[in-house]
Amino acid sequence: MGRRLGGRGRGYVAAMERSGAGAGGRGGRPRHAGGAAGVAAERRERGGLRRAIGRDMLLFFVVGDVLGAGIYALVGEVGGRVGGAIWTAFAVALALAVFTAFAYAELVTKYPRAAGAALYVNKAFRRPFLTFLVAFAVMASGITSAATLATAFGGDYLKQFVSVPTTLAALAFIVVVALINFRGISESVRVNVTLTVIELGGLLLICVIAAAALLHGDGDPGRALAFKEGESVPLAILAGAALAFYALIGFEDSVNVAEEAVDPRRDYPRALFGGLLVAGAIYLAVTVLASMAVPTDRLAASSGPLLEVAQVGPLAIDPQVFAAIALFAVANGALINMIMASRLVYGMSREGIVPRVFGGVHRGTRTPLAAIVFTTALCMALIAVGTLERLADTTVTLLLCVFILVNVSVLVLRRDPVGHDHFRAPAFFPVVGALVCAALLTRQPASTFPFAAGLMALGVVLYLVSRRAAGPVALDTRRLEAVERPERDG
Repeated sequence: MGRRLGGRGRGYVAAMERSGAGAGGRGGRPRHAGGAAGVAAERRERGGLRRAIGRDMLLFFVVGDVLGAGIYALVGEVGGRVGGAIWTAFAVALALAVFTAFAYAELVTKYPRAAGAALYVNKAFRRPFLTFLVAFAVMASGITSAATLATAFGGDYLKQFVSVPTTLAALAFIVVVALINFRGISESVRVNVTLTVIELGGLLLICVIAAAALLHGDGDPGRALAFKEGESVPLAILAGAALAFYALIGFEDSVNVAEEAVDPRRDYPRALFGGLLVAGAIYLAVTVLASMAVPTDRLAASSGPLLEVAQVGPLAIDPQVFAAIALFAVANGALINMIMASRLVYGMSREGIVPRVFGGVHRGTRTPLAAIVFTTALCMALIAVGTLERLADTTVTLLLCVFILVNVSVLVLRRDPVGHDHFRAPAFFPVVGALVCAALLTRQPASTFPFAAGLMALGVVLYLVSRRAAGPVALDTRRLEAVERPERDG
C-alpha cells in the first residue's frame, strides 16, 4: 500500500509504474481508461505480473522503503524525549518493527497476490466496516506523514535559503506537491534506486562528518549514554521509540512488489529482515554519532537536526549543501505519500466505499482531481493545526492500530491452509508484535489521539454517506485489490 512515512509509499508508486500505470498524465493512465481493461485481463489470464525482481533488488526495495525523510526530521524530537541516548529509542523501535515484520513475511508468502493490510484483515475477519477502517487508516497515515514532512520542509532546512514562517512555507509546499500530483508523475525502478542512493548518501555524509569531529576532539562521546533527567529510563526509551518508529515504518510497503519477486517464499522474508537490519544499522550509526557530535538540546531545538551535525568538525560543509539534500529527501517523501493517499481515495471511491465524487478523473492529465483536492485540503488543515512532533505521532498511532490487526490476522488465518509452502512465523512473534504495538500506543502523547480519532471519524462519515447513497458494499478480495491497486483494475 503506500507508506506511509520514512520512505513509505515508494514501493506503491513503483509498483504502479511496473504494472504499466503511472500516477497519470504522460507517465501513464489509470487502468480504467481506454484499452487498459484488455491489458489487465491479459495479465490476469497470464496469472499475474511478470516475476522479475530478484533477491538483491527486493532487498534494495525494502531498504529504500524504510530509509527516508523521517530520520532527517525527527532525530532531535526523539532526543527531546529520551536524552542523549537517542540510539536506544531507535534500537527499541527497530526490534519492535521486526516483530511485526514476521507477520508480514508470513502473510505475503502465504498470499503473494493479496498485498495490503486491509486485504489481510478482510481475509481474517470478514467484517466490511473493520476492513474499511484499516484501509482508511492507512490512507490517513499517508496524509499525516505528508503533513509531517511538509512541516519539516518549511523549517530550518528551508531557512538556509529563505526565511519564511514554517506553517506558511509548509502550506505553500503542499500546494506545489498537489500541482505535481495533478500534473501526473510516474516513478520507475531506476528512479526509485536513484532516490534511495541520494537519501542514503546524505546519511552516510552525516556519519563521516560526525566521526571526523569526534576524532578531532570535538563533541562528547559520553552523551550517547545520557538519558533525560528526571525521567524513568525505560519509560523515556519507550516514549522515544514511539516516535522513532515513524522513521522505520515503510517496510510494509514492500508487499506491493511481492507478486513480482522471482521466488517470494524464499526471497521476501530474507529481503524484509535484511532490509530492516541494514536500514536500522544506518539509523543507529547516525543517531549515535549525531548525539556525540552535537549537544542534545541543540538537536531537539532544531526542525533540521542533521543540519546541526553537518556544521561541526574539520569536515563541516556549507549548510546549504546538506540542506538541499535534506529538502530533496523530505519533498520526495511528501510527494510519494500524497500520491499514495489520493490513489487510495480514488480507488475507494470507484468501488463505492466512499462517495463517488472522489472518483473523478481530469480529462487532460488523467489524474484523480477530486481525490487530490480532498487529500490536499485535509493535509493543509493538519499542517495548520499540528506540530511536527504531533503529526508524526499521529502517523505512528494510526499505523500501530493497523499493525495490531495485522499481527492478530496472522494467527486467525492459521485456520486457512493454502496449497503451497510459505514462511511461517513462530506464534510468539505475532503475539508479541501485537502486544508491543499496543504498548507503544500507551506511550503516545494524549494530544495525538484526538487527531487520529478525528481523521477516523471523517472516514466513518464518508463511509456512511456512501452507504446511504449506494447501499452496502461487499468488500471482497476483488474490490479490495481494486482499492489497493486501482491501476490494475479493468
